Amino acid sequence: MADRIHALEELTRSILGGLSQADDNEITAFVEQREKLTDELIDSFRHNPPNDDEKVKIRALLAHDQQLSQRMNALKLEASQWLLNRNQAKMQRNAYETAYTPDSLLMDRKK
Repeated sequence: MADRIHALEELTRSILGGLSQADDNEITAFVEQREKLTDELIDSFRHNPPNDDEKVKIRALLAHDQQLSQRMNALKLEASQWLLNRNQAKMQRNAYETAYTPDSLLMDRKK
């Protein structure tokens, strides 16, 4: 159990060290590793409840969740802004593209 908590601490320290520059792939890898370790901890806590020292360490790890959530939200906003810009550029480009075949002829009748 202590080794899993230590692994979580190391994982959290490593991501927090470069959190402001972390991209979505790094955050995703972190979340997946953290989920795996957390699931293992939960399983082990079912058999042996955590002692006071382990509880303190886990609370310290949870204290960093707000920073991690803020970075994930920043990445989400960045991605949504990119999608908005892309869609806006697409709409502007479509406005100037011809909706007809350029080789077509228009036939008028003289009255």
